Amino acid sequence: MDLPLILITNDDGIDAPGLRHLIKLMNTIGKVVVVAPDGPQSAQSHAITINKPFRCKKVKIDNGKQLEFSCSGTPVDCVKLALSKILDRKPDLCVSGINHGSNASINVIYSGTMAAAIEASVHDIPSIGFSLLDHDVNANFSHADNYILKITKKLLRSKFNSCLNVNFPKYNSKSNIKGFKVAHQSKGKWIEEFDERLDPAGNKYFWLTGKFINSDKSEKGDQNILDKNFVSIVPISHDLTHNDQIIDLKNILNE
Repeated sequence: MDLPLILITNDDGIDAPGLRHLIKLMNTIGKVVVVAPDGPQSAQSHAITINKPFRCKKVKIDNGKQLEFSCSGTPVDCVKLALSKILDRKPDLCVSGINHGSNASINVIYSGTMAAAIEASVHDIPSIGFSLLDHDVNANFSHADNYILKITKKLLRSKFNSCLNVNFPKYNSKSNIKGFKVAHQSKGKWIEEFDERLDPAGNKYFWLTGKFINSDKSEKGDQNILDKNFVSIVPISHDLTHNDQIIDLKNILNE
């Protein structure tokens, strides 16, 4: 039986430890092709490159059996290029990550990691975005291994055509992950703060900071599940229609 073809990408760059860790795991499941940005592309969301060329070259980062390409474009560029020019057939699965930092709650709309997974789902490819709630470049991903393998294998076997947003709590040597739960996206937002500074020439510039506010009280919200040391799994869609408002909107516009 042929091994499943797995496309891997991310938004932290092809050298990111999270990506390298995910490659090792996926190599135990199938035939792996990596098409990832040549540097950090965090918070690119679903951006694509249209006003300038971008480049892609074959690379060899480690001794793994995967085929790898480094791309100067965005995460979504990487997926589009892989499907159009690099792969000789449609992949059985696209996985993105492991992202250094949370993609729970509202973070999903800013995330290049999740945008890449969503782009694959646009082409009817089952996809998963994996993220760890730890921005440290030396983050420990090992506690997520069994869950990543289990979720990936189940998705491949079931042929469930969905895009999953999977987030893991930060590694804690004193507290094991309690399990995983299917969740909904928590209602939350960032309260932006702009640190105002002056450059050496005396010109004003701004540095974005902020604080995340979780306003969701539901026990089934992904952020609340993560806070209780569970893995959160949220099925997401590229269809942004607010279906619950269609009837109300028709009534308003027909008045």
